[in-house]
Amino acid sequence: MPGGYIADIAPVAGLMADPARAAMLAALLAGHPLAAGELSQVAGVSPATASAHLGKLLDGGLVAVTRQGRHRYYRLAGHEVANVLEVLAQISPAKPVRSLRQSREAHALALARTCYDHLAGRAGVALFDAFLRQGILTGGGTGRAAAYEVTAAGADKLAQFGVDVAEVRRARRRFAGACLDWTQRRPHLNGALGAAVTGRLLDLGWIERGPSRRAVTVTEAGRDGLAAAFGWSLAG
Repeated sequence: MPGGYIADIAPVAGLMADPARAAMLAALLAGHPLAAGELSQVAGVSPATASAHLGKLLDGGLVAVTRQGRHRYYRLAGHEVANVLEVLAQISPAKPVRSLRQSREAHALALARTCYDHLAGRAGVALFDAFLRQGILTGGGTGRAAAYEVTAAGADKLAQFGVDVAEVRRARRRFAGACLDWTQRRPHLNGALGAAVTGRLLDLGWIERGPSRRAVTVTEAGRDGLAAAFGWSLAG
């Protein structure tokens, strides 16, 4: 590693350790920017306190900000930050469900959600399984070692679906990997390909934003379309 022999994880871990900052980062895992006021409500802190927390996250390189007129909108600094948050979720205890609303939200997140910019939950795991079963992807591994390639037949299927594999390869990020889904304990597709597929699903209206910031709903058209295109079903 240039400039040192080991990564210093303490500063980043310290930033994530605060409950208010952790809540803000988790909210931003939905993949779309939020205003400081929205993040203040999510974290349950005052606007002034939220601004102080956001300043620390900005300085630490975990979030980025975009200005539109007088407003500032925050987002995760990149997919690398999202990957770290998702991995932490795998080894973190689940928050207890204390209300019917929380129970419904937990069910929705487990069924289908976005993990920053790719599909997760049962729907995402089932899609990844379908890609492997249909011979669209080949490869293997777990965690950061997981690496997948699109087969020639898979590239044709994805092109019919509306995803140009050659264009996806030009993205400045990992092409296709898998991360262990923290609700299903099975892998879903990530990387540039996972993002491209999820973006196309949203464009087609096959998935729609759900009742919470991260939850998505597979529409009736999506169930039919995914089954026809890739042999997908929530049964796996």
